[in-house]
Amino acid sequence: MGMTTCISRSVLIGTRRISADLAPREACGLLFGSADAITAMQGVENVAEDPERRFEIDPAALFAALRAERAGGPRIAGYWHSHPSGDPTPSATDAAMAAADGKLWLIVAGEAASLWRTSAAGALHGRFDAVPVIVDEEPGASEW
Repeated sequence: MGMTTCISRSVLIGTRRISADLAPREACGLLFGSADAITAMQGVENVAEDPERRFEIDPAALFAALRAERAGGPRIAGYWHSHPSGDPTPSATDAAMAAADGKLWLIVAGEAASLWRTSAAGALHGRFDAVPVIVDEEPGASEW
């Protein structure tokens, strides 16, 4: 594995902005692009019963994005959500919800963020492997 993923600076800015606006609730949404480059994001409604502790992407928004993808629209590379507590590490709850489908998970916690790939035997909680990141279009991108 160990494949580096390039992430657009605008994706980080957008996810951080939505996360800050919705705190203390968890924000969530979709990531678009490919396994090696996340080029866009979308915020969607968190429909979880307890949105301050967990997230559930609005199924209608997910189905709409899947339909668009099948029609030749942007490819869903994965999902993003916020941890208002300030720790960008996937939780055991995240692992229990995550399908082992190889999708990327971006977790935003304040200014911190981390990227993970789901797998059937991930190093973290048996479900997630950390993904090294390069931030696109930014001279001082080493701050990740």
